[in-house]
Amino acid sequence: MMQRRIFLSATSAAALGLWTSPLTQAQTQASEATAFARLVAQGGCAVLIRHAQTESGIGDPPGYRLDNCSSQRQLSAAGRAQSERLGQWFAARQLKPSAVLSSQWCRCKDTASLAFGRVTEWTALNSTFDQSAKQPAQTSQLRERLRQIQPGQFEVWLTHQVNMTDLCREYPAMGEAFVVDGAARLASRMAFG
Repeated sequence: MMQRRIFLSATSAAALGLWTSPLTQAQTQASEATAFARLVAQGGCAVLIRHAQTESGIGDPPGYRLDNCSSQRQLSAAGRAQSERLGQWFAARQLKPSAVLSSQWCRCKDTASLAFGRVTEWTALNSTFDQSAKQPAQTSQLRERLRQIQPGQFEVWLTHQVNMTDLCREYPAMGEAFVVDGAARLASRMAFG
């Protein structure tokens, strides 16, 4: 049986909505970044950020301890650079969080420190990857704090995929940020690659 292959020219593909030019993609990304920054500047929200890129793996090695960073999965070199770019993005837009809160896991604290130069640990942001029974109480704490953030102010929260997914019902990549309003609704998202 002979197979037929279909090739579309760039013009045909664009006409069908199957292809966009790199310029259009760049413009779209710039527009999304502007909208993201505008929401953050309005305040009354938290920017939830999944820690930056890590060494390969899922979860942490057996026997890890929160008081021993070397026992945990760490940021990779790419993750450290990603964290610095994250901080530069906020600084370039003069977006200054009223608080920078982090999970007690070193990869979250390191992301926060590299990006914002400061961090306060908050156990409600800790990973529940291997302790799912804690998730409802922690999510309740997150919702309560969200309701208290005033217009014109925003907080940055460094946390883990499981926490962001439970709160927003969306899956974040490492280094991805969600703007979440006082009603715990996901208003915008942006990846810091």
